[in-house]
Amino acid sequence: QVKFVESGGGLVQPGGSLRLSCAASGSIFSIYATGWYRQGPGKQRELVATITSGGSTNYADSVKGRFTISRDNAKNTVYLQMNALKPDDTAVYFCNAVPMIMAYWGQGTQVTVSS
Repeated sequence: QVKFVESGGGLVQPGGSLRLSCAASGSIFSIYATGWYRQGPGKQRELVATITSGGSTNYADSVKGRFTISRDNAKNTVYLQMNALKPDDTAVYFCNAVPMIMAYWGQGTQVTVSS
């Protein structure tokens, strides 16, 4: 059973930066595309960044130019560098395969952007 464990969230002021990490049990990144998803208060979960097994990346319009997804295959870890954070980025952030696999959802990590 694959498990994703997210970390790195916290409270940050608008305009600040955070780097999230997603560690996976097992070497899945060479098989699946992996994505960062988020669910804000009262909102549906949305996919914000994807990295394929070949290293190609894709971003939601709302984060393009501010977020960067990357991967370290040796560490089975995917990262999300978030810059120029806005209050609208406040959410619980999760990683999962793309398309998502229900059994792989972890606990997520809370990101709060507030002054």
